[in-house]
Amino acid sequence: MTNIRRILLPLLGLILIFGCNQTEHRTPMSAKLRPTPPPLHPVMEEFLKDYNAFFQDSMILSGTPGAAVVVVKDSQVVYMRGFGVRAEGNPSPIDENTVFRIGSLSKGFAGILAGMLENEGKFAWYDKVQQYVPDFSLSDPAQAERLEVRHILTQTTGLPYHSFSNLIEQGFTTEYILSQFPLARLAGKEGNYFSYQNAAYCLIEPVLQNVTGKTYRELLSERLFKPLGMNAASCDYEAIANSPNHALPHRYRAGIWVADSITHRYYNYPAAGGVNASITDMAEWLKALLGHKQSVVPVEVLKDVFTPVIATGLERPVLRGFIDRDSAYYGKGWRILEHGPDTLVYHAGFVNNYHSEIALNYRDGIGICVLFNAPSPLAGRCISGFFKRWEVARRKLNAIPHS
Repeated sequence: MTNIRRILLPLLGLILIFGCNQTEHRTPMSAKLRPTPPPLHPVMEEFLKDYNAFFQDSMILSGTPGAAVVVVKDSQVVYMRGFGVRAEGNPSPIDENTVFRIGSLSKGFAGILAGMLENEGKFAWYDKVQQYVPDFSLSDPAQAERLEVRHILTQTTGLPYHSFSNLIEQGFTTEYILSQFPLARLAGKEGNYFSYQNAAYCLIEPVLQNVTGKTYRELLSERLFKPLGMNAASCDYEAIANSPNHALPHRYRAGIWVADSITHRYYNYPAAGGVNASITDMAEWLKALLGHKQSVVPVEVLKDVFTPVIATGLERPVLRGFIDRDSAYYGKGWRILEHGPDTLVYHAGFVNNYHSEIALNYRDGIGICVLFNAPSPLAGRCISGFFKRWEVARRKLNAIPHS
């Protein structure tokens, strides 16, 4: 694919909102009119145009096959765009409705869903895990007895890093992997030791099923996807495979990106990495995370889930070069990052050669989500690049006199 083609194809997916209300369109009498978004401040327009140029140039330089980006400010989608193609060798462009796998961004859904049910009194964070999962055990039975529900979502079970993630990827059942937990030598005490998990994180699934009588997939659909209007979101292989508008994953081989197939990995553990979504779906998710869907996600749930619980400093750096290692924490399914006066709520996801990033500054009311159909080098820079530019725009906005 030539560079010219790479530049032109993304324009087909552009929904960049810069005062688009100035153009008149004839609308049939039967059509439902959408509210006209308020015009953007010129500083905001400049900020978004600058980020758009950065992202587009980086896509071309890295040769990344495709991506989709959305920015939400307060309750408004101020930028939404598809870049590139769904699959190398196929001219179909990525647009706002193209479905991706989002990997560990799925953990944020589990954290919010659990927070909603805890807020409703279905269970308590300090309840013991064995109360809901009687067969759960560890190499230290006493620690298994002490383990509380909150330890699952805060990644503080005491298990070693990524325990049994290999078994998830090999397709073993939840029951089998649960039986293997006692074989892992513990790395620390519950609540005091951070260690990122996939298998242990998904203990939240039987907990929520036990307290509601519904499967995790049912809860995710009924409590989040449907009421938020995330119409293309799902958490199973068949849904994305049968979608007429889905992106394929890519791997880098012999100097070029090659389209690959969608696998079944992690659909057996949806809380860890099984969610599929379009960037339009993620726009609605960002609105909820910023507190603008309180009839679905109450603000007290957001405050609870976004509260930093444990430092992650011994782990690999997060947003290298932008966030200090000792300024990173984990809440309940979310990373909480301190950057000067700002607090960012963040997570990344990687599964089946899809990569995803989401971050928001709750105080400023701004958030971004980026979905890639390849492990692009841009994934490591798209969030820091966004918030560096936002800091400049914010200073300009704050300097404007207010009457």
